[in-house]
Amino acid sequence: MHLLQSGVAFNVIALWLGHESPNTTHRYVEADLAMKQKALARLAEPRTRMRRYRPPDALLSFLQQL
Repeated sequence: MHLLQSGVAFNVIALWLGHESPNTTHRYVEADLAMKQKALARLAEPRTRMRRYRPPDALLSFLQQL
């Protein structure tokens, strides 16, 4: 928002953000901080537990043979 309000061209902002399409950038430009804060306030804490990946023995055996 601030970049656009400061006069930076829309397509330059899209390039800086790494967006493939200007349509993606347009979504972010329309949402101001208050809107983002409201959206984040509605989110619930995820109930998942992060576990460490344990590869299967067959995969380890294959990799050792390389």
